[in-house]
Amino acid sequence: MFRAMAAELRDFYRQVRSASEALAKPLSPEDQTPQSMPDASPVKWHLAHTTWFFETFVLEKALPGHAPCDPAYRVLFNSYYNSVGEQFARPQRGLVTRPGIGEVRDYRQRVDSHMEKLLTRGALSDELARVALLGLHHEQQHQELIVTDLKHLLAQNPTHPIYGACNAAGGGATSGEIGEDNGSAGRGRGGGARIRGGAADASGSAESSDGAPPLAWRRVSAGLREFGHGGAGFAFDNEGPRHLAHLHGFELASRPVTAGEYLEFMADSGYQRPELWLSDGWAAVQRHGWRAPLYWQQDGAWFHYTLAGLAPVHPAEPVTHVSAYEADAYARWAGARLPTELEWEAVAADTPLRGHFAEHRRFHPAPASEAAPAAECEMLQLYGDVWEWTASAYAPYPGYTAPPGALGEYNGKFMANQLVLRGGSCATPARHIRATYRNFFYPDARWQYSGIRLARNSEQ
Repeated sequence: MFRAMAAELRDFYRQVRSASEALAKPLSPEDQTPQSMPDASPVKWHLAHTTWFFETFVLEKALPGHAPCDPAYRVLFNSYYNSVGEQFARPQRGLVTRPGIGEVRDYRQRVDSHMEKLLTRGALSDELARVALLGLHHEQQHQELIVTDLKHLLAQNPTHPIYGACNAAGGGATSGEIGEDNGSAGRGRGGGARIRGGAADASGSAESSDGAPPLAWRRVSAGLREFGHGGAGFAFDNEGPRHLAHLHGFELASRPVTAGEYLEFMADSGYQRPELWLSDGWAAVQRHGWRAPLYWQQDGAWFHYTLAGLAPVHPAEPVTHVSAYEADAYARWAGARLPTELEWEAVAADTPLRGHFAEHRRFHPAPASEAAPAAECEMLQLYGDVWEWTASAYAPYPGYTAPPGALGEYNGKFMANQLVLRGGSCATPARHIRATYRNFFYPDARWQYSGIRLARNSEQ
């Protein structure tokens, strides 16, 4: 591996690994051990699993005779790599109290020490350097999962705890610097940072606010275009190969759907009208008793749990924590539809990559008016703030084949029964996202920062 490349990879390694530690730093060992549902994982497990990745796929190949830090970790922290071996049951990860967080930190330090030596010397082959780079982007994915899994865990606590690494959702202060305008740091509705702007009244309608910019539509003509990653820089295997596809004429909304707009859908009995819902979506509404987005609760006005505490729903912010079923029902109610992932990419390809990302430490979407003036960026919040559901099934692109070996299990085997989301969120590292990035979740998933952008057919 060339020394310049080795130095760049080493610096990126240090930055990513430090960012994971920074997310965990404000948390107690008790915060990092439990899991709140089978789909989520403990913070401690994320820290260990990302380390297991480097030990298993880099160190064991780069250092012949390398002795694993602990043979038990090969099972405890293997996520889904059947080619590597047995895995501990995902729904029971929160029951693993040992190793403790101290031992997991020691594990990270030992693996980091080996990786630092290899990267400093430029001792990795080109193939292993590519695997190490994959491991860093893999860890950035888990950084977002640390935030969303932690939020789901803390939301189960009736005291509405504040996450210490989170900037106030309505301003720039950290939770430790909350001033008189934002209330005191503590428990309950008044304990978190207040979000600026109006809330909703008891009927579910939104009060006026300085709010979101008016909704506009970007028209895209029909034609044959190229899609997928095909240039320089890192991309996951599911982003390619680059290929041609024909699009019919369409229009894409200039910003995401806001919480205030979603409140109108709720006030119009959106959750009680089966004609708006896909069959599976209506069944999910009945099965789970959905009446609002995840983390919302009504006590006169509408409030929602954020990592800055319980806060009023700000009608100008993008609605988030909605499933694909809710996104589809809202779109149908609004006389529109969800975009396909290729429609989304056609617009994103020439849109500047700007928005609110993990580096802002806000961990909550901002009103579109805070993202960029409309005159500077016609398409607002296409990146960051909230992942945007598409109508596209997560499926292979034409000509795709999964890579050989265990790392071929990374993406390809999940290409069934899931939908694609695009654009990143307020918990996504800015360096991690790009126009071709394909996230994917089951359509009933709500604990990610998932939102809605509308599309409609063009008359062309």
